[in-house]
Amino acid sequence: MNYQTSISFGLVNIPVILNSAIKDNNVTFNLLHKKCDTRLEFIRYCPQCKIKVKNSEIVKGYEYKDNNYVTFSTEEFTKLKDTNEKTIEIISFVNINEIDPVYYDKSYILTPNKSPKAFELLKEALRKSQKVAIAKTYIFNRQYYVAIRFGYQNIIMNTLYYEEEIKIQEEKIAKNYTDNELKMAIKLIDNLTDKFKPQKYKDEYQNRIKDAIKKKIKGKKIKPVKERKKKTIDDLYKALEASLKESL
Repeated sequence: MNYQTSISFGLVNIPVILNSAIKDNNVTFNLLHKKCDTRLEFIRYCPQCKIKVKNSEIVKGYEYKDNNYVTFSTEEFTKLKDTNEKTIEIISFVNINEIDPVYYDKSYILTPNKSPKAFELLKEALRKSQKVAIAKTYIFNRQYYVAIRFGYQNIIMNTLYYEEEIKIQEEKIAKNYTDNELKMAIKLIDNLTDKFKPQKYKDEYQNRIKDAIKKKIKGKKIKPVKERKKKTIDDLYKALEASLKESL
């Protein structure tokens, strides 16, 4: 991905290049015909006309009732966009702790394009102020609100979910535990507290898939993962007590 846009910051315009900060770690597989191992083809087929349909013959339709559609062309979608869709328009600054992590969606790295001075100035201002810019923009035909922040010596942009997309409802905490159990739970949390070290966390399942691919290429069989037996204690107090001993 190499998406050119610009940050609109007051009357300042900063050309930037937007690149994904995330690499998909999943192993991809093709769908084959089990009988002959031939890769399957996916065709766009109209059951009414009984023909294959070209991309140029496709329109998007919204079904407002059974088998009734209103259709939209690319030009009609373009008419509905803002005139300044090509910019990342900063509208305010907030403290980062005001944004609940549930709102974060995808992460991107912004790099300068033709105006390094203004870019570096914004980066340093974000670092020193410890503020996050809230902006709105379009990425691939969808409007987003985004959070722009300093991180990893870069400017990081995170797309945000809209309020109506968040399904979590606040619930009252029912106190059906004792004060002593709460103290033990907090102590267990303290004992297990460590610094966040992302390099420690490995995608074990994907690594096993990659290893299995190598083995199957060599004609070896795949062995099942050994089951990890974990004891459980039904009594909450005794379970907390045993957990505390194991955490020491």
